[in-house]
Amino acid sequence: MVPTDKERPVVVGEYIVKDKATVRTAAKRFGISKSTVHKDVSQRLESIDRELYEQVKAVLEENKALRHIRGGMATKEKYEKKRAAKAAK
Repeated sequence: MVPTDKERPVVVGEYIVKDKATVRTAAKRFGISKSTVHKDVSQRLESIDRELYEQVKAVLEENKALRHIRGGMATKEKYEKKRAAKAAK
């Protein structure tokens, strides 16, 4: 079932709050672009469901605050795999 433009912001917002998901994860889950997810939850949702909008905003702010840590962890894992592959040779 594909939600309509009025339903999609609510469905995506509920998913983000429930799973503490990122915009990218939500976009993949619903098969829409990151831009669409962001517009749905940052603009459209505010006029549809203010309480859910505030919850989503809090999750997205938390994700943004942790973004640099996730990036550092991904880089660390990348080089650990390279080091392990080189040591296995």
